[in-house]
Amino acid sequence: MTQTLNVDLGSRSYPIHIGPGLIDQGELIRPLLRGRSALIVTNETVAPLYLERLQRALGADIRQDTVTLPDGEGHKNLVTCMSIYNRLLEHRHDRKTVLIALGGGVVGDLTGFVAATYQRGVDFIQVPTTLLAQVDSSVGGKTGVNHPMGKNMIGAFHQPRLVLADTDTLATLPERELAAGIAEIIKYGLIRDADFFTWLETHMDALLGREPEALAHAIRVSCQTKADVVAADETEQGIRAILNLGHTFGHAIETATGYDSWLHGEAVGTGMLMAAWLSHALGWLETRDYERVESLIYRAGLPPRPPATMTPEQFLELMAVDKKAEGGRLRLVLQQGIGSAVITGDFDSAALDSTLRHFTAAGS
Repeated sequence: MTQTLNVDLGSRSYPIHIGPGLIDQGELIRPLLRGRSALIVTNETVAPLYLERLQRALGADIRQDTVTLPDGEGHKNLVTCMSIYNRLLEHRHDRKTVLIALGGGVVGDLTGFVAATYQRGVDFIQVPTTLLAQVDSSVGGKTGVNHPMGKNMIGAFHQPRLVLADTDTLATLPERELAAGIAEIIKYGLIRDADFFTWLETHMDALLGREPEALAHAIRVSCQTKADVVAADETEQGIRAILNLGHTFGHAIETATGYDSWLHGEAVGTGMLMAAWLSHALGWLETRDYERVESLIYRAGLPPRPPATMTPEQFLELMAVDKKAEGGRLRLVLQQGIGSAVITGDFDSAALDSTLRHFTAAGS
């Protein structure tokens, strides 16, 4: 059964369709096309599984080109963007073309950034095929690429016309990718919905077992939460930053490892645990609640510690290159209880140092 949510952004509003078999439902896509051409951007893992089905759904009367990228976060850069621009220009795509992102978060972020900047902006559609992309990166219009000095430091806000989350694609998802998506689902419970966090504690085994009803519920609640936050603060001037719980720590891990060994959701999972520890150290999160966060992170199969090679000094250096920093002051998303988060630079630096030492070899 298909569920439909709406991201309410006035003239830039768009639907999120969630359900099985949606890749084959061209009738959900075709009415949104302004022209008769499309460029599908996918990767070498996803293309053999779903590309032909999406092409058939679009129909033979739509001129279709494709770009198949290498898989992995290490390719989320301007060099890869250039290969997409080249295809658009070589095949004479005009301002009425549509870019379709078929894949996970990397494909979606790259495609969205190219769409935001090609001829100063063309339409794009998200067809996310990973759990993380379905519950997080495909919704909200954040697009971008990584820089060797920091993750997502080059980008633009550019909303899709449609998000098509086909839950059948999760059947082919590797276990690590499933856990990475669950990390972002846990985040929504932590920042805004204590009841949902409790539901996750009860249904974690069902999610890991890919039970369709549990997955559909978790995806719907996650997308609704993100849609509500984005509608309130589209360009992250305030409340939207709570969606970055765990991300400042997590982005430091991804940057330190060269974007090639940790999945984004794995790094966010570790980052959320570090944020919870710091929140507890500041007296903002009760011991029992910290233990609940720790238990759920463990049960989801997420790594509880950063790479053993990282040091507190390296964390601080990389965290300083963060979009939430203001006037050279680090700002973090921290917990004030389960279901409540705050964006703040008002924390004891000694507590942060203690947290970093606890989670790295320096504290061993």
